Amino acid sequence: MAGNNSNASVNLEKEQIFGMAEKEMEYRVDLFNRLTQTCFEKCIEKRYKEPELNMGENSCIDRCVSKYWQVTNLIGQLLGSNRPPM
Repeated sequence: MAGNNSNASVNLEKEQIFGMAEKEMEYRVDLFNRLTQTCFEKCIEKRYKEPELNMGENSCIDRCVSKYWQVTNLIGQLLGSNRPPM
């Protein structure tokens, strides 16, 4: 009987780990989609003039992505430390 309890707890633990990994993947996909949408709207002109990104669009996207990651990391650190924002 103890073997059944052990197997059940191992299966439950595996399900919890899988569930956490699934949530992490959903979070990362959502983060990527929001980052893409935000930087696209900010940096790319509504009417495409060229098939390739020009230098201004390229540098805007670089800055936008960098700032987005910095803010995301800062928010994660603040939430992880349970400290109020500065």
